[in-house]
Amino acid sequence: MSFLSRRRLMMAATGLVAAAASPRMVFAQASAQPPAGPFKVDPLSYPTNALEPHIDALTMQIHHDKHHQAYVNNVNAIAKDHPQIADKPIADVLANLSNVPEAVRTGVRNNLGGHANHTMFWQIMGPNGGKPEGEVLAAIDRDLGGMEKLRTDFNAAGGRVFGSGWVFVTVAKDGKLALETRPNQDSPLMDGKRALFGNDVWEHAYYLHYQNRRPDYLQAWWNTVNWKAIGDRYAAAKAGTLGV
Repeated sequence: MSFLSRRRLMMAATGLVAAAASPRMVFAQASAQPPAGPFKVDPLSYPTNALEPHIDALTMQIHHDKHHQAYVNNVNAIAKDHPQIADKPIADVLANLSNVPEAVRTGVRNNLGGHANHTMFWQIMGPNGGKPEGEVLAAIDRDLGGMEKLRTDFNAAGGRVFGSGWVFVTVAKDGKLALETRPNQDSPLMDGKRALFGNDVWEHAYYLHYQNRRPDYLQAWWNTVNWKAIGDRYAAAKAGTLGV
């Protein structure tokens, strides 16, 4: 993140401190009406303070209501002149970026990719997320060496991402799991894969609370993982019905 981007983030945070301090505001969404379009940011299924102390309410509010919404606003602006990008499922568009007009291909890659990644991100987190079990746990043991090794390898991979990006566990149609990282808002969907779950290592995901301590964020993030949701995604991936 550039110095200017970090400064803007901190200015935005300052403006939201008063609202975040009130318990009545933890469900608040962005007040401005976003531009109409085919793509939308789903509301969180839990309050913005539900993941504290691991992820603070202010970070969640800025991340969901500002950053994610900006990706959606941008891709909706593209869709005004290129409505065909909304004619197919998001996963199909991202898996076939070469079919997107060259003039808007980078914009679609960055913003539709960001929308897909963040939609997954909110879904696989939540309070009281339990523990991995059943087929997901068996797959982690089989393909990734067990939970302790997964956490170690996942955190190390996330720490090695240069600049901004994501660390993912991907899932194939046969249920096989793999660990990979992606820069910026690139997604495994771009290679026809599916993300079982992933963690956002852009600075906007953690900087207000952790500053430059990305390893601390990566370690704490596991306390926010919703293993029931991940189990549902695993079953959907094997059934061929997992979207983003």
